[in-house]
Amino acid sequence: MIQDVFPYLRMRNAGAAIEFYTTAFGAVEEFRLMDPGGRIGHAELKFGTFTVMLSDEYPEYGIQGPEAFGGCGTSIHLHVDDVDSMTQRAVSAGAKIVMEPKDQFYGERTSKILDPFGHEWLLGSHIEDVSREEMQRRFDELMAE
Repeated sequence: MIQDVFPYLRMRNAGAAIEFYTTAFGAVEEFRLMDPGGRIGHAELKFGTFTVMLSDEYPEYGIQGPEAFGGCGTSIHLHVDDVDSMTQRAVSAGAKIVMEPKDQFYGERTSKILDPFGHEWLLGSHIEDVSREEMQRRFDELMAE
């Protein structure tokens, strides 16, 4: 039985990433392991009650960040109180906007950013309750455009 799921992010400069995530999102560093060469072998950050693990790249063990592969194939959805202010906060800390904040058919206002380490974040705020049936209707309408 699954008990928890923890995203594990890998990047070229985990120390700078920790600084970015604490500044941009208010994450709290819980734990850090440093190797003798100064690389971060493992760190854990709290995003509210949610844990994200991360490390520096270790190419000698096949551990590489998204930049080594030309981009990121995943996105982390961070649910926040105010997507507009969180987007601006992330941009001020060094993120790039991929999609400006906008209201979505599924009842959230969302934006999409790329952090300085190649990871994509979808930031979302709840704006309305939408039933599954209504969400499907709106999705069908959107896909027909």
